[in-house]
Amino acid sequence: MPLRSLERARTAPPATPRFLLPSLVLAVLGYQINATMLSPALPDIARRLDTSSSLVGLSQTLFFLLAAVGQVTLARLSDYRGRKPVMLLCGVLLIIGNLACALAPDISVYLAGRILQGVSAAMFSLSFLTLNDLLPPAGFGRAAGIISAVNGGFAGIDAIVGGHLADTVGFRAIFLGGLVLSVVGTLAVARYVPAVPPKAAGTMDWLGAGLLALGLSGVLIGLAQGSGWGWTSPATLGCVVGGLAALAAFVLVQRSRSAGGDSTGSDSADGAGAGTGTDSRTGAADAPARPRITAVIDIRLLASRRAWPLLLTVTLTLAGAFGALALTIPLFTQDPLAGYGLSATRSALLYATPAAAIGVIGAPLAGYFGPRIGWRRVALIGSAGSLLAFAVAVPFRSEPWVLFAALAVLGLTYNGISITALNGLAVVSAPKDQQGALTGLTGACFGVGASLGTALASSLITSAGTEGVTGAAAYTGAFVAALALLALAMATALAIRPVPAGETNGEGAGATERAPSIHL
Repeated sequence: MPLRSLERARTAPPATPRFLLPSLVLAVLGYQINATMLSPALPDIARRLDTSSSLVGLSQTLFFLLAAVGQVTLARLSDYRGRKPVMLLCGVLLIIGNLACALAPDISVYLAGRILQGVSAAMFSLSFLTLNDLLPPAGFGRAAGIISAVNGGFAGIDAIVGGHLADTVGFRAIFLGGLVLSVVGTLAVARYVPAVPPKAAGTMDWLGAGLLALGLSGVLIGLAQGSGWGWTSPATLGCVVGGLAALAAFVLVQRSRSAGGDSTGSDSADGAGAGTGTDSRTGAADAPARPRITAVIDIRLLASRRAWPLLLTVTLTLAGAFGALALTIPLFTQDPLAGYGLSATRSALLYATPAAAIGVIGAPLAGYFGPRIGWRRVALIGSAGSLLAFAVAVPFRSEPWVLFAALAVLGLTYNGISITALNGLAVVSAPKDQQGALTGLTGACFGVGASLGTALASSLITSAGTEGVTGAAAYTGAFVAALALLALAMATALAIRPVPAGETNGEGAGATERAPSIHL
């Protein structure tokens, strides 16, 4: 073979793995329908399991709570063990969770199943990381857009289908459908997703992961239950303060790990904490040192403008947009005195489904433009568009068609562009040995923001009613708070440090960029 042809053969990127993207789509769908199809079936669950609505509500809280915890811990674990083994673990947990919920004889078994399903949310972050490992930047962008679109559900139709199944067959049909998808998705991952070597040396910091999980759990439970328990009640304050204390301890532990690491054995001569040596006193070979424990996330990265503005932007965006879409707007449009007095079905069809459907278009667009003009620029476009849409919606919310148009724009900018761009930015911004850490934390911030937004909106609406505020004014505080949160999200998005050209984290086929270093 001529030398030039040989060089081309050596540098040519390998072909995209066959059925990689369809396999990941199936894996994500297996989890996602448990998040989007179940809401209309909650009353049916309470009736068939002979339990209270509060316990059914607790099942939703636990589901999203464990989704946040699972994304942080399992995404980081994949840096050490590889993406594919952890994805298969998620698939197994999802299958068991679906079986438990479908066959649950009582609420306790159902709660256990929802917890397992929640942990498997890491499948979404792992799919992003796997695509980044295996595809060139442009291919990663397109595939990430498709995964984000799938993660939003079936364009709002899934909630309607879930309600129909609950009315005709019962909630168990939803979990049986999820079981089929989870089995097919797990088998597809096992068959078609290549195994990529681990990205990080050392071992998982389980102490740090446990403190982070405990901290997130306390804060999220406090936010989710605060309106019911009372914001100044011992239970709420205990959860929030205890969670913040655990997060503070997490920072201290990570600082010590980042500064010099914590080894459970003797370090070798090169500081790697591995290898063998000879005892000078006995001449006997030393036992191999155990691998060094490395930080869940390097505090230097967390303190840099690559990370903290990104995490704040995700949290504030979800708090503003999700809180409004999931709670404020459904309540307002169905309120006969303050809003439009629509039925639940008509409210969903006019003010929820269109935004979800348009998001399916926006996500691939963000994935297309992300590698070309920069993920940060796309994230800024999404933030600016969402802020503008809500700035129009708030003063003109009494006009049904103005609100409809504003939410359609929000579906494009928030459901489509922002969510895709922020996830893509998390993947390309982190050093290659900490991709799982930053991506997992970003996924957790989606859950924190959603909980914060719904808790704040619920509190403001309830407080207005308690103070005797009537009519449309009862919702003013919730609308204005959402607008303020989106404005803050725009400000923090501007603070995100751009990834310099040639310093993205793409390591897929044909990618030559080096992993980004940490800059404050």
